Amino acid sequence: MAMIIEKVYVSGMKFIDEAIESYCIQKSSKPSAVCEEIATYTRANIPQSQMLIGPMEASVLGSYIRAIRAKRILEFGTYTGYSALAMAENLPDDGELVSLDVNEETSKLARSFWDKSPDGKKIKNIVAPALESLKTLNGKFDFVFIDADKENYLAYLKASLERLSEGGMIALDNCLRNGKSIEEGFTDPGTEAIKECNLWIAQQSTLFSSLLPVRDGIFVVQRR
Repeated sequence: MAMIIEKVYVSGMKFIDEAIESYCIQKSSKPSAVCEEIATYTRANIPQSQMLIGPMEASVLGSYIRAIRAKRILEFGTYTGYSALAMAENLPDDGELVSLDVNEETSKLARSFWDKSPDGKKIKNIVAPALESLKTLNGKFDFVFIDADKENYLAYLKASLERLSEGGMIALDNCLRNGKSIEEGFTDPGTEAIKECNLWIAQQSTLFSSLLPVRDGIFVVQRR
């Protein structure tokens, strides 16, 4: 096990052989050219570009969104807008995605890219603390994607469950924490919060959950 963890740290969120992952990406449906433009710009110009979800993760999220016929999505964590647009591309024309973030600069950048896409009109961005913003929103959400500050993951999850529609689904990103979630020696606040959230999910008899080793780990949650 230690050898596997070491490989993860060196390669950076690579839990699957690179050639296999590349093959899977090639054969899967991909986000639009605008999404690729966002990714290219972010990697070249924006700090912490590893926060981007990848095309494989975008394809997995898109599959779930389509499978449950989601019409309304809630996103915690906008960053530069890749994940929001990738998900919005799988909504019907009258669908809506609400993306919450506290960073005004990256949110403005995200909007500049969304405006290049016909699916950008589906996206509403609110720049304010997420839990405060959620209180101002009405109605239920069919799909929720949590990819924001790790220390608040459990709070975001619990708040999302209260607003989840019947048959809705929640996906939490980075739940393997680059392999640190399974190690005892890592006690930074983000990792501790992810471990707590993972454990809480696993202990809930009212939830059906699946932790997928896609990129940095996607925890998919539904009510039973």
